[in-house]
Amino acid sequence: MATPEPYLWLHSPPGGPPPIPLPPAGHSLVLGRGPLTRVTDRKCSRRQVKLIVDPESQIVMVTQLGVNPSTAGSTLLGPGSQAQLAIGETLLLVNGLYPLTLRGAPDSPQPEPRPSSPEAPPKKRPRCSDGWQELGHLLRFTAPGVQPREKVAGFDLDGTLITTRSGKVFPTGPEDWRILFPGIPKRLRELEASGYKLVIFTNQLGIGRGRLRPGDFQTKVEAVLAALGVPFQVLVATSSGIYRKPVTGMWDHLCEQANEGVPISLADSVYVGDAAGRPANWAPRRKKDFSCADRLFALNLGLRFSTPEEFFLNSAPVHFELPEFDPRTLSPDGPPCLPPSGPLVGPGPEIVVAVGFPAAGKSTFLQEHLVSSGYVYANRDTLGSWQKCVAVCTEALKAGGRAVVDNTNPDPASRARYPGGAEEEGGPQERVVLVSPGELEDSHTTQLLPPLPRKQFVTPSLAKGFSQILEDPVSPPFRRCPARSPVLPVLRGLSPPQTPNKSYFPSTSLVFLPGRLPPPKTPAGPLVSKHKSRAEAGTRKLYWAAGGAPSDEVHEDVLLHDAGWLQARLGDWTPGASAQEHLT
Repeated sequence: MATPEPYLWLHSPPGGPPPIPLPPAGHSLVLGRGPLTRVTDRKCSRRQVKLIVDPESQIVMVTQLGVNPSTAGSTLLGPGSQAQLAIGETLLLVNGLYPLTLRGAPDSPQPEPRPSSPEAPPKKRPRCSDGWQELGHLLRFTAPGVQPREKVAGFDLDGTLITTRSGKVFPTGPEDWRILFPGIPKRLRELEASGYKLVIFTNQLGIGRGRLRPGDFQTKVEAVLAALGVPFQVLVATSSGIYRKPVTGMWDHLCEQANEGVPISLADSVYVGDAAGRPANWAPRRKKDFSCADRLFALNLGLRFSTPEEFFLNSAPVHFELPEFDPRTLSPDGPPCLPPSGPLVGPGPEIVVAVGFPAAGKSTFLQEHLVSSGYVYANRDTLGSWQKCVAVCTEALKAGGRAVVDNTNPDPASRARYPGGAEEEGGPQERVVLVSPGELEDSHTTQLLPPLPRKQFVTPSLAKGFSQILEDPVSPPFRRCPARSPVLPVLRGLSPPQTPNKSYFPSTSLVFLPGRLPPPKTPAGPLVSKHKSRAEAGTRKLYWAAGGAPSDEVHEDVLLHDAGWLQARLGDWTPGASAQEHLT
């Protein structure tokens, strides 16, 4: 007698084992660790679950045999417990991992459509392959059934769609997760049915630093998506740089490479995340948000933003705090210093002492406004010691000139060296301190530069011997660039379009390139070499910081650090060339 064809199958996500046929009525199937499931996790028993099919209802009865918990649909099992699994529901084999979805028949591969003629043009955008793809510092997962759409509902992952099952802040393992709110799957199904493409944007710096194995994270994501029950596209930033929120690189990738050429409507899209800048006790006994990255991500893009509580629970909006420094308030026409009393360049001999954190913009400001006006430049990185900086300033004053000290100078002791050395000469001098705002400090500078403790910083005062204290308000020198300007594409690691394209540029107009690399040890051309190293490092780590309207004709952008070097370096660059190749 011929064996009947199986009509129920268990399907794993792309890259997993082949579909597993379930036996006919009257027979059982035991699954666990082994070649059939390709599971090697020793937390999964070789006899983890037993499956029995009811042919009339097409329901599968799942019985847990192993020690560690399995999940059938939305039911968490224990040893000896049972639950039903219907078509379309997912069995998580152990600890919320290794999803197997019950389907009526195995998916059959569709043949590629043949062109009507040999001259048929190819598609403008190839379809994103299902499964995982590694694209430099970006991981992309496209679940079966994901379609390109004009409306996007974007979500953060941890703290937005899921939280830890253990109750700890950070997951203890890939199985330590649960859906944040019970109503999330239903809300996602409604969005998908309303024509939204569902996309997860998540920062996972642990992958890039080797603290989280990519395979473990990928398995976790597949299990989460199986539990949510809707097709998602997932974009994962594995390192700091252009993809890490609040930088807009992941959204740019979605628009340019992962939506099959379908333009996305910002007005009809939404982004949901828990890093929203909410202070402590925004809800009873709730801690302050660890950052504001999700809200800034949406702000940079011009997207409507909601927290998980607002979006899934219809909670009222709560108070939030944005960073003190808001680049949208910057004006290229403002004064170079505050208070704007008198000229910045003094009339006689003087010493200007800069005060500010690393990568706050001191060097750029001093070079542009003072060194270009004849001030002698003293910098510890280039001269080697503060004593040499004092000597350079002393010689400048002897000659009746002016000098500027470009160091961090965080405390009174470090600042007193220079007025003391100058006063010994007895000549007239104006002692001015420029305080660079700390909000411009790059959060990633400490990766390569020794950090400057904030507790070491003491605000300068006139009582300490200075005749005037000025603050640099960061008034950016805007410049106009043609729509096909190579500057933005190179900074973003892209090639520009061959024709002006309004949708090519993001809705941003300010770019910060904070320095990251220490100056090279070679003495030849120390200042130029230092700027070169900083600019090259900066091109790999950008922060898109303010909104601005793109134009078919021009696009205004600001490079606040080492713009001159970049512009000179890019002078021979032509449209269509590889930006990364040009800079290497």
